[in-house]
Amino acid sequence: MSHPPTSPLHIVIATRESRLALWQAEHVKTLLEQRGHQVSLLGMTTRGDQILDRSLSKVGGKGLFVKELEIALEEGRADIAVHSLKDVPMELPDGFCLACVLEREDPSDALVSPRYTRLDEVPQGGVVGTSSLRRTVLLRALRPDLRIEPLRGNLDTRLRKLDEGQFDAIVLASAGLVRLGLAERIRQRFAPDTMLPAAGQGALGIEIRADRSDLLAALAPLAHMPTWQAVAAERAVSRSLGGSCSMPLAAFATWQGTELHIAAAWGDAERPAPLVTSELQAPVSDLASATALGEQVAAQLRAGGAH
Repeated sequence: MSHPPTSPLHIVIATRESRLALWQAEHVKTLLEQRGHQVSLLGMTTRGDQILDRSLSKVGGKGLFVKELEIALEEGRADIAVHSLKDVPMELPDGFCLACVLEREDPSDALVSPRYTRLDEVPQGGVVGTSSLRRTVLLRALRPDLRIEPLRGNLDTRLRKLDEGQFDAIVLASAGLVRLGLAERIRQRFAPDTMLPAAGQGALGIEIRADRSDLLAALAPLAHMPTWQAVAAERAVSRSLGGSCSMPLAAFATWQGTELHIAAAWGDAERPAPLVTSELQAPVSDLASATALGEQVAAQLRAGGAH
């Protein structure tokens, strides 16, 4: 057990009030309390939680989940915000920074269905729900015969819609199901070569105001550099392509010794077209070299027709 820091802080965490967001905030709270800090939560409802009748890509992307939390940081009502990294816009507003990325949970996508144990078993014309353009284009590439329908709401809402019979199956991030103790709902975990994850999927990021050096020091022990460098490469792919989180883009990096291997795929959300894919591997020793690798992959995707 590491020694508590010499000057414990009182830290307020801004968090969305969904069950998963609260789990994530409580997880960070526990880690900080173990290091001697006093921590409390400030629960908030964001625009992303309120607008449930339209797809995220049409109403401003996943940044809708982040904005209110940033205002709380700006106004000093909270000190840090804990995010699912795949919900964090690729460019943070001036005056904010990503202070820390924690060790990644399972990054895969999961098929959840009361009836079918694999995507292959869903009958022709079956209805599969997802809120993500990335999952939509990847599912279409795997099974063009399925009906891919939009599915919004927090995790519990999505599962309820499935259980009410609105969908034959839905696709969710494995990490959220695992964190909420719902891993038994997972019927199939998609291997990355079947369904490539989103940039940052399964990782938690902590955002602070850029001028809070006291918090940088307090959060440093929570950082997991192998995860941080991998997701930096993934996020660089997205940022280079104009990077909203609501793009039909997948990017996933894994370590092979000291080298980082990154694969990416882009699909056209408007019309059926083959996926554009790219992969590279290179030695990575810091966030800058990880970012450079992601930018090279994005350049290859652009050359292949991604936009």
